Amino acid sequence: MTAVSLIEKKREGAALDPAEIAWLIREFTADRLPDYQMSAFAMAVYFRGMTAAETGALTEAMRRSGESFVWPAGHPPVVDKHSTGGIGDKTSLVVAPLLACDGLWVPMISGRGLGITGGTLDKLESIPGFRVGLSREQTVRQIEALGVAMIGQTPEICPADRKLYALRDVTATVPSQPLIVASIMSKKLAEGLDRLSLDVKFGSGAFMKSMAEAESLTAAMVDVGRSMGVATHARLTPMEEPLGHAVGNALEVQECLDVLGGAGPPDLVELVLDLCEPVAQSSRMALAGRLADGSALRKFHAMVAAQGGDLEAFARRPAAPVIREWRAPVSGVLTRMDAGLIGRAAGGLGAGRRRTDDSIDPRVGFDRLAKTGTRLDRGDVVLRVHAADEAAADEALAGVLPGVVIT
Repeated sequence: MTAVSLIEKKREGAALDPAEIAWLIREFTADRLPDYQMSAFAMAVYFRGMTAAETGALTEAMRRSGESFVWPAGHPPVVDKHSTGGIGDKTSLVVAPLLACDGLWVPMISGRGLGITGGTLDKLESIPGFRVGLSREQTVRQIEALGVAMIGQTPEICPADRKLYALRDVTATVPSQPLIVASIMSKKLAEGLDRLSLDVKFGSGAFMKSMAEAESLTAAMVDVGRSMGVATHARLTPMEEPLGHAVGNALEVQECLDVLGGAGPPDLVELVLDLCEPVAQSSRMALAGRLADGSALRKFHAMVAAQGGDLEAFARRPAAPVIREWRAPVSGVLTRMDAGLIGRAAGGLGAGRRRTDDSIDPRVGFDRLAKTGTRLDRGDVVLRVHAADEAAADEALAGVLPGVVIT
């Protein structure tokens, strides 16, 4: 078995068997397979694809490249949620504590934002002191105590994914469905899950632009999860307009605190309940009740405190230097609020990153975003931009206003 022979095999469109895939991943993780050969393999997969069996084998090999969470006997069901990313998608910050209130264990491994979509870890780190870098042992202890932890990927979890993603990012092979599925599912399955809820976005503000693409990715992830014994549920969510009323790290955390306290935007609340219901032990009504009575908010407070965060300091955080409203120039119905343009403008303000080493400004973004279908009178606030300076606010508004339509 050689790397060249396996690259040739995939280049010609043949299927690799599980032993061949496992060998490739094992050699790559151990630095015995050079990056240029793994890049060639990734490009072959990009053009030739993989069968469902190959995708499952690749996912399992990547999961086995590192350590997995092992839970004590008799533990509660272990559950998680994953979203493929969207503009204003802050559901994880509500889903995790809400499911923990239901007597479930939620070891949520999340990522940082790259491109136009935000990252859960960036949102959490807008809370002063919040530590996302817990070790596997620290995470297990916190789960046993609180039922929930929200962390970044540890060096021990799926090291093959971390190495392979870095190559995909610089070789134009990120949009390969088998590689996407293996990347997402290897990390989730390493959590030792019993149940998984997937949220696959499509539209202008999502990675997948069409429903057909999203349906194909959803089916592949569900197949892999179920084949490995995880009760996997999925829903497709359109992302033509931002989720909720806020886009930007600290602004989205505040919106989540509103939802956890029984308020917040109805579209955000409904999506949270949609994602929790298939994996929860209680009814949708009971889950909604835990938002209304403050139980989920108290759980979130406990998790933040356990991970070193200070929500009182967050409440006192400085606002962005420039906050500017944009008001409806005419009366009518808001028929478009382009999520993709909002996401790109938020990134330009400093709420996102174009490269993994870019810094984040937690203060900036948008809030008071009106929802499509809203009847507006001339002079009503349609959105508000939070910027570091006047020039940045001007640029952000110039970027989003072509996607705001009132008829």
